Amino acid sequence: MSEEISNLLTELRRYPAPDDFAAQANVTSGDQPEDVVAFWETQAKRLDWAEPWTSAHEWTPTDGESIPVATWFAGGKLNVAVNCVDRHVDAGRGDTVAFHFEGEPGDRRTLTYADLQREVAKAANALEALGIVEGDRVVVYLPVIPETVIITLAIARIGAIHSLVFGGFSAEALRFRVEDTGAKLLVTTDGQYRRGSAVPVKAAADEAVAGVASIEHVLVVKRTGDDVPFTEGRDVWWHDVVDNAPDTHEPKYFDAETPLFIIYTSGTTGKPKGLVHTSGGYLTHASWSHWAVFDAKPDDVYWCTADLAWVTAHSYVLYGPLSNGTTSVIYEGTPNTPTRDRHFEIIERYGVTTYYTAPTLIRTFMTWFPDGPPAQHDLSSLRLLGSVGEAINPEAWVWFHERIGGGRSPIVDTWWQSETGAAVMAPLPGVSTLKPGSSLRALPGLRALVVDGEGIEVPHGSGGLLVLAGTWPGMARTVWGNPARYRDSYWARFAEQGYFFSGDGAKYDGDGDVWLLGRVDDVINVSGHRLSTIEIESALVSHPTVGEAGVVGVADPVTGEAIAAFVIGGGQDVDVAALKAHVRSVIGPVAVPREIHVVPDLPKTRSGKIMRRLLADIVDGRLLGDTTSLQDETVPHTIKEIVATTRS
Repeated sequence: MSEEISNLLTELRRYPAPDDFAAQANVTSGDQPEDVVAFWETQAKRLDWAEPWTSAHEWTPTDGESIPVATWFAGGKLNVAVNCVDRHVDAGRGDTVAFHFEGEPGDRRTLTYADLQREVAKAANALEALGIVEGDRVVVYLPVIPETVIITLAIARIGAIHSLVFGGFSAEALRFRVEDTGAKLLVTTDGQYRRGSAVPVKAAADEAVAGVASIEHVLVVKRTGDDVPFTEGRDVWWHDVVDNAPDTHEPKYFDAETPLFIIYTSGTTGKPKGLVHTSGGYLTHASWSHWAVFDAKPDDVYWCTADLAWVTAHSYVLYGPLSNGTTSVIYEGTPNTPTRDRHFEIIERYGVTTYYTAPTLIRTFMTWFPDGPPAQHDLSSLRLLGSVGEAINPEAWVWFHERIGGGRSPIVDTWWQSETGAAVMAPLPGVSTLKPGSSLRALPGLRALVVDGEGIEVPHGSGGLLVLAGTWPGMARTVWGNPARYRDSYWARFAEQGYFFSGDGAKYDGDGDVWLLGRVDDVINVSGHRLSTIEIESALVSHPTVGEAGVVGVADPVTGEAIAAFVIGGGQDVDVAALKAHVRSVIGPVAVPREIHVVPDLPKTRSGKIMRRLLADIVDGRLLGDTTSLQDETVPHTIKEIVATTRS
C-alpha cells in the first residue's frame, strides 16, 4: 500500500525576519555545514570539558538484525551540572537570576546562579549520604517547584541517572517507571497545588513503591503541609537531609557517553519506552539549539511552560537555558488559576522576553480571548515566541503572532521528539521567512527527509513519512533494558538507507519546506485517500466559530474509514452544516467529516496533546482504555454522552 499522504492545504502567508531582529540575531545563516561532525565539535566547545574527547563520533548502523550503536565525544569528560551552574558563578555571574518561581497559590521565590550552586551542592551531598552513587537511578515525582530543578541537577552532578515523572500520573504509571529503572530512590512531595486546591501525592508514591525491592529511600518535599503517612527507616524529609547538608560539593567528571536521564514515551499504545540520553552529546545539542533557535541573550527572561517531567523541559527549561546562563520563569499551576489571564500576569510581572508553549494552550487562549489578552496586561516585553508538542494550526499561529506577539515577535515552531533529545526542525528567527504551521526544515547539522514506504524521497508538493538521515549528538542511545526495541522502533524499517523513522507523517511544500501531518497512526484512509488529521483540524480551526478541533478516523462500512470531528466553539454558536461546507470549500469533498460534534473540551494528555484514540473509541462504541494520563478524566465521559445524544 502507498505510504503517500494526500497534500490537502496550502498556506500562502509569509513573515520575513524583522530587520531589527535579524541585525542582532545569534545565528545569521541556516546553511548546512559540509562537515557535520566538525560542526558539532565546534558546538561542543561551547561547553567546559575537564578532558578532551578522543573520538568525536562513531556510528555502527543496524543491518536489520544487529543493534545500532552511536557515540559522540567519547573519552571527553565533563560534569553536566557544573556546565549548567558552577561555570556561570566562576565567570562572575553568580548574581544573575537563574529562576523566578511562581507557585499556583501566589508564593514566589527567586534563585540566582549562586543560590542554585549552593542548593545543588546540598542536594548532591544529601544524595551521597543516602547511598546514591554513579549509575544509580533516581525517580523524581514532583510538581514544577524549585526543588525539582535542584534535585535533578544534583543527580546529574554525582553521575547518577534521573527519570522525571509527571506529578499527576497515577500510582500505577509511577510504579512501572520505578520498577523498570530499578530505582534506589524516589523523590516526591506531600502534595501539590492543582486548579486551586492542595492535591495529595504521598499516598500515590507509597502505593507505587510498596514491595519494590530496589527502593531504599523516599525523599519527601514539604509543599502543602498536609499530614502524610511516613515509613520510618525508608522515608526522609527534604528539610532534614537536604537543607542541613553542607553547601559546597566537589564535583567529579564523567565520560560524555555516561547516561544522564531516562525519559519514558507516553505509552498511549503499548508499554512506555525508557529512552536513554547521555551527557556530552545531549548537552551539546540542547545548549546550542537553545542559543540558536531562541536567540538567547544575557538579558533575556525566558519562559518555557512545559512541566518539568516532559522532555521539552529537560532540554528547554533545564539543560539548554542553564548551560547558556539564561534567566527563566517556572510556574507550578494551571493557566486558568485563579483566572484565565494568569499567564499574561506572569509575563508582565517578570518582563518575559521569550514565551515557549504548546499549540493546545494557544488554541485554548483563542477560545478564551478571541480578540487577544485583556488590555490591562502589558506584553510588550515579548520579543520571541515558540511552539512545541504538535503541529500548530495556521490560524492559531497567526493569532499567537498578532495577539500575543503584537505582530512583531517571530515564532519558532519547533519539531522534535523525546527520541531526538532537542530540536531538529525549527526556524532561525533572524534568518527564516516564517510560514504559519511549518517548522520549515532541519537545523544546521541535522537532516530531515520525507520519504515513501520504500525510503525514496518524495517530490516537492508530496507527502509521506518523516525520517532523519544520519545521526546527531542529542539522539537517544537505546531503550532502557531493551536495545532490540530501540532497533525495531526507530532503525529497522529503513535500515538499508540508515534512516531514523520518526513515526510522523509530513509533506514538502513547493519550496521543500516540511509540514507535519501528525502521527502515521493518526492518518485516515477514506476510500483510498490517506488524509492527515492535522490538516483537517486546521481547516476546522480556520472557521471563525471554532477554537479547537480534534479529528479521528472511524469505522465506515462504505469507505472503510470516515472522518469524525470534535470541535470547541470559539465564542460563537457552531453551525455544523456551515462547518462542513467550509471544509468542502477549503480542502474538498473527500475531507468533509461524516459527523461533527460540538464539545466543551477535548481529551488532552498532561503534556497537552489530544488523545485522539479515545475519540475514535467513543464513536466506534469501544470501551475506553486507560485515561490516567489525561488532564481531566471526566472529559471522555462528557463527550460520550454528547455523541449518544446527537445520535438519538
